[in-house]
Amino acid sequence: MIRFGILGCGRVSKRHSDLLGGKHINGASLVAVCDPVRERADALAARYGVPAFYDIDQFLALKDMDAVSVLTPSGMHPPHVIACAKAGKHVVVEKPMALRLEDADAMIAACDEAGVKLFVVKQNRFNVPVVKAREALEAGRFGRLILGTVRVRWCRDQAYYDQDEWRGTWAYDGGVLTNQASHHVDMLEWFFGDVVSVHARAITALAKIETEDTAVATLKFRNGALGVIEATTAVRPKDLEGSLSILGSTGTVEIAGFAVNEIRHWLFAEELPLDRDVMEKFSVNPPNVYGFGHHAYYDHVVDCLTNKTAALVDGLEGRRSLELISAIYESIETGLEVPLHFTPRLCRLGLAS
Repeated sequence: MIRFGILGCGRVSKRHSDLLGGKHINGASLVAVCDPVRERADALAARYGVPAFYDIDQFLALKDMDAVSVLTPSGMHPPHVIACAKAGKHVVVEKPMALRLEDADAMIAACDEAGVKLFVVKQNRFNVPVVKAREALEAGRFGRLILGTVRVRWCRDQAYYDQDEWRGTWAYDGGVLTNQASHHVDMLEWFFGDVVSVHARAITALAKIETEDTAVATLKFRNGALGVIEATTAVRPKDLEGSLSILGSTGTVEIAGFAVNEIRHWLFAEELPLDRDVMEKFSVNPPNVYGFGHHAYYDHVVDCLTNKTAALVDGLEGRRSLELISAIYESIETGLEVPLHFTPRLCRLGLAS
């Protein structure tokens, strides 16, 4: 049994606590929660009958806790992950793992030095339609990859950003690219491979925040394919879609829904028997933007810790998508095409205004 603690009892903690505290994950249990905001910690602790902590040092001193899910604001991930590692706890950290590349490097180094595993939450990789598309990719069914597109068309009104002072800030959150579209950027890179360069634009259209609420970017991949990222939280009055399109010389797949969870198109030049019912059998429409991938994600984490196997999204893989996001911000600031790999100069992620 892997005993988890939750650090950070804000909005996203409900999804994690429902699975861990609700005993939905075989081989995992929730043993404690921690948040400096007492009401939040107390409410989550009472719901699952576990102790609440308000001080991270007291929380990490627990001996009967094997792993910690770090669900604090993005800008606080580095010190919190490093503290967990030094306490000998395995770490599951929400996306993005950090806001600055040097912080990501420090987190990876701290976990390596402590001999603990670092998992970055990218639950959309475990969505059933995404798994099926990945199988098709690995089987070569797409042929030569031509164009990949992700679209995040969600609604986050001012009330959402006003919930906490850190939301929409450069120092602790970033904008739609870093927060809401982080999973989708990862999807594009996971399917299409290394990015050679990016060019991007962004605006703050509706929300009163420091960062962007709307952005577009074009990508050139090492394999010659092109990519497009469209991301906004300025859709009104409600969420529209979170989607991934994969276009190749011999196949096309589009996975849409709210959370890359619903197969919209599944077409291949060489049709196989499974193609006839794949849309019916493997398409799942989730009730919210989190989708259903967290369950499979935690099953994967428990399996890795129990059987000492490699993680699908470890610290290095989490850093990879952070580097791409940082390059996109660098392009937004300079107006220029930015090559990967690069050293950020004007990217404002992780910096106080």
